[in-house]
Amino acid sequence: MHQYFKNIQQLLNQVEQQEQLLKEVAATITTNISKGGIIQLFGAGHSFLLAEEQFYRAGGLVPVKPIYIDSLMLAAGPVTSSRNERTEGVVPAHRHLFDICPEDTVIIISTSGRNAAPIEMAFEAKERGALVISLQSLCYTKQESTHSSGKRLEEIVDIVLNTSVPVGDGVLHSGDYQYGASSTIVGATMLNALVSMVIEQLLAVQQEAPVFVSNNINESSAKNEKYCKQFEKRITFN
Repeated sequence: MHQYFKNIQQLLNQVEQQEQLLKEVAATITTNISKGGIIQLFGAGHSFLLAEEQFYRAGGLVPVKPIYIDSLMLAAGPVTSSRNERTEGVVPAHRHLFDICPEDTVIIISTSGRNAAPIEMAFEAKERGALVISLQSLCYTKQESTHSSGKRLEEIVDIVLNTSVPVGDGVLHSGDYQYGASSTIVGATMLNALVSMVIEQLLAVQQEAPVFVSNNINESSAKNEKYCKQFEKRITFN
């Protein structure tokens, strides 16, 4: 346990060195939200857990929307979703379902940055004029793209947020075994830090920010209902 905590903390220390970049990204997202934009998050397999984690959560921003493609989710079967993530054509086949506007921010979560689905989503979001950000580990840059363009995710997006997660994800080793997954913890920390910065910058320029209150606190429903109403044309909360 101690070694796992120590290694995770080392990764978080590396992430913290991107503080200035995160502040700049938060400022741009704040401007986009002020113009009516929302944050949309895309991921496949375990990466989708991070996209969904930001949605409709206590202490989180209201204008946040995960991009759902059922065949890329673990519920479709982990082998199936993994295969689909590496297969071209899955994202374009669902493009009629996307509601991506130029004032939006699209965050694409892919630890390796090599698979076809996140790369196709990056191309799609760029084509629609949104700010496109990747959350990925640049430790994987020697792993070739599975997309026919030959491009990796970091070559397409506007901004890269580097998790520095090691190739293979695990931060512990014993003989031939690598274990102690790290990408979810580090990714969630970076996303929550970024969202917190956006909230603080929104509060700096206006009297209130659209932040969900926990439904487990008395009298929270009125405020949450007001915020949901504000963004219901872009996000389905029911």
